[in-house]
Amino acid sequence: MNLARIQTPLGTFRAYFSAHGLARLEFPSARAASRNKTRRLPPSNSKTQAPDFQPAGLHVWQAVTAKALGAALSGHAPKAWPPLDWSGGTDFQRRVWVALRRIPPGQTRTYAQLAATLGQPRAARAVGGACGANPIPVLVPCHRVTAASGGLGGFSGGLAWKRRLLAIEGVNLRRARKLR
Repeated sequence: MNLARIQTPLGTFRAYFSAHGLARLEFPSARAASRNKTRRLPPSNSKTQAPDFQPAGLHVWQAVTAKALGAALSGHAPKAWPPLDWSGGTDFQRRVWVALRRIPPGQTRTYAQLAATLGQPRAARAVGGACGANPIPVLVPCHRVTAASGGLGGFSGGLAWKRRLLAIEGVNLRRARKLR
């Protein structure tokens, strides 16, 4: 994995790149970073990836990631994305992560709504698990998924980050609860 530190007004994020793209994004806080270290990383093939391996275009991926993160932290949808390496996820998790990217900034969905979108209305808990396993939070906006009760639910970066990201996007949590 290749590490890039991305400076933002909200702190320094850590982006990890495999030979296939952005594989993990960690929040600035040490607490969130230590939680993210336990996530499954894409497998590393030692025959094709030496410790100093740098994929072609890595510097471009880093620049695109920094721009996309800047847009997301400003409450906007990124205009361009780095390639995303979701090889560490299951098929179901990858389906959830794709669905997360379809939720526009400033909008939320419940775990149950997202499960229904995937054609599996009884899979709300599994959707929650996939959100928790999301290796690229913020860019893959699992913070936009809330509990059916109107509560925040969980978040890998901590609830303070979830509140902050939703506030940046203009989500009024009290109003969102009333709309359910």
